[in-house]
Amino acid sequence: MALSLLLGEAQLKAEHLETKAEVTLDKVADGFAITAIHLILTAKIPGADRAKFEELAAKAKAGCPVSKLLNTRITLDATLDPE
Repeated sequence: MALSLLLGEAQLKAEHLETKAEVTLDKVADGFAITAIHLILTAKIPGADRAKFEELAAKAKAGCPVSKLLNTRITLDATLDPE
């Protein structure tokens, strides 16, 4: 959702956004915890160039309130489909 907002602010409209999350759950002293999340984003955004897309995706990842709430290591692979 953060990326959608940033795309709108940049006057870009996604034709397709798909995000998958690979979650790592590890045993810790008091039970289990999510220790890492790897996001895999694929997008089709007419008019967007790779540099702008990567900039906005990184900004969305850094500013996402859900990511901040989870307080874990989050990585992102973002791919822009060619038009």
